[in-house]
Amino acid sequence: MPWKKFNQMISIGIEPNAAVYSSLIQGFCMHGDLVKAKKLISEMMNKGIPRPTIVFFSSIMNSLCKEGRVMEAHDILNLVIDIGERPDVITFNSLIDGYCLVGHMEEACRVLDSMVSVGIEPDVVTYNTLVNGYCKSRRIDDGLILFREMPGNRVKPTTATYDIVLDGLFRAERPVAAKNMFREMIESGTAVNISTYSIVLGGLCRNNCTDEAIVLFQKLGAMDLKFNITILNTMINAMYKVRRREEAKDLFAAISDSGLVPNASTYGTMIQNLLKEGSVEEAVNMFSSMEKSGCSPSSRLLNDIIRSLLEKGEIVKAGFYMSKVDGKRISFEASTTSLLMHLFSSKGIYREDIKLLPPKYRFFGGVR
Repeated sequence: MPWKKFNQMISIGIEPNAAVYSSLIQGFCMHGDLVKAKKLISEMMNKGIPRPTIVFFSSIMNSLCKEGRVMEAHDILNLVIDIGERPDVITFNSLIDGYCLVGHMEEACRVLDSMVSVGIEPDVVTYNTLVNGYCKSRRIDDGLILFREMPGNRVKPTTATYDIVLDGLFRAERPVAAKNMFREMIESGTAVNISTYSIVLGGLCRNNCTDEAIVLFQKLGAMDLKFNITILNTMINAMYKVRRREEAKDLFAAISDSGLVPNASTYGTMIQNLLKEGSVEEAVNMFSSMEKSGCSPSSRLLNDIIRSLLEKGEIVKAGFYMSKVDGKRISFEASTTSLLMHLFSSKGIYREDIKLLPPKYRFFGGVR
């Protein structure tokens, strides 16, 4: 339809301007019709109308890459080169990012080679994108090789670069290498921000270095560093993990004093750990506080509470939380269903208490 309108304009003597041409070229590029796009570009040049700039084409490529249409974006790069336009570092970075997003690291590296071959030097965004792509693809060693190449190519790693590598090492369960990298980051004079500390503390906790995480957290607290709620959630869970229960509760109580607000994850962390240690009543009270604060429980959390109450014989309380199961956002997990059938079946220990459950769940004991 746009092509037909375009030809109608010309047939009645209306000369298209640069905006009309650009709009059509963008449409054809987004729909993969590069033959018509190239034809329009040639018309513009023949008529002396300024053709679209590299910024214009880079924007289209970026949009395609975000949609996962990387090959189509690559075709536009070839079109750009074919019409004599010089791609810039942003153009190449968009395409590299696209290939990394779809996990095609070899293609991303070929784009890097093409970039260098035409005399465009990779910048820190180029390297960060590639290193992150390797880390996401669980190829941390390849990412480290690129990271080590950066200084030789006159590109200094930034805080974001170190954050990517640290997160990759921790997720690859290489805490020793991650701790060495963190030490290297500090010694290099690279700024360490709250994001870095969040990655390190979380990584230490996930890799069974909880005591080290707590020591670092305490040092940071002595420096009056302003924590975010993610870090506090991590450390509350870490303290419970090493049975420093009172410290965990004190940290939770101090959240409001630090100007932060507990979120669903905070409450979930507290409730999960209270349930693990058998403090069902405290967990139930915490759940009430969670609801009053406007935080919605996850399906997993509600299932954990229901199972804990059932195992304690708190049938009425369990029934109250079962009534919150809607079958859509929140549903019974297999382990919860199995427990209900075991407890309330004809041979179950709570078969006489089945009527204490909400009516719609009495079928577990064969009662309607």
